[in-house]
This record gives sequence, structure tokens and C-alpha cells, in this order.
Amino acid sequence: MLKEQALHYYEQGYNCAESLVYGTNAALKLNLDENACHLMAGLGGGLQVGDVCGALTGAVCALGCLIVKTKAHDCPELKPLTQAVVEQVRTRLGSLRCDEIKPRLFRPERRCAATVENCADVLEAVLMEAGILTEYRQNPDQTTDQL
Repeated sequence: MLKEQALHYYEQGYNCAESLVYGTNAALKLNLDENACHLMAGLGGGLQVGDVCGALTGAVCALGCLIVKTKAHDCPELKPLTQAVVEQVRTRLGSLRCDEIKPRLFRPERRCAATVENCADVLEAVLMEAGILTEYRQNPDQTTDQL
């Protein structure tokens, strides 16, 4: 579900970070407006300099949109869930850095689609394991006021 939506946006020309947020927004009906999604623009390509993977930062931002009700300091589950996403991405992709991931996964015909797919899979798995995705599907209105 998340993977298909994130990949759809990536194929439309959005960068890796944007694709994770736009895809999660569409899949889970977060009701994020365009300005909220535009916040992701500079995070693609590892902050545009090959640093922390944009798909990972997009996944973490989407996670925050789903679970934070007021602010990060009032959301004790944010840290362990973020850590789970980060560690699972590190395990799957062998690094957190775009400039280390891209040489292994980039393909001219698909660009960084495999990275987007992997990060979306990780995000969905962490959300499922934490019971958030099931809970959200049962009551989607509870998470629409984060931004």
C-alpha cells in the first residue's frame, strides 16, 4: 500500500523524500496540504548533498505526521519507532547515506525507485508491528490534525 503510493509519486517526478510523504499522505489520507508536502523538497538526494537518504527522511517525517499529536516531546513512542525505521533501513540498504546507497541501488531506468520501495516497506512494517497502521485504518480521523 505505502510502497505503491510512494512509487507512484516517484514515477511522477517527485524526489525520494517527497515521494514517501506524498505516498503516505495519499495511502493513509493524512490530509496534508501542498505546503506541508513541499517541506520535503530539499531533503531529497541526501539533503541535496548525498548525506542522509532522502527516502529515509521522508519515511521518518511521515511517521511523525502519523503519531505526533502536539509536539515530539509529548510523544514518547516517536523515538523508538524512529529508531526502528532507521535501523531497519540501515540493515536493508547497508547505510543511511545517499552517496553510499545510490551506487548500489541506482538504475538509470528506475533511478532510486528501489530505495523508495525499501524505505516504504520499512515504514509500513514498523507501523504494522506497532499496531499503528491497523489502528489508523480503523479510525483515520484521529491522525488528521498533526500539521
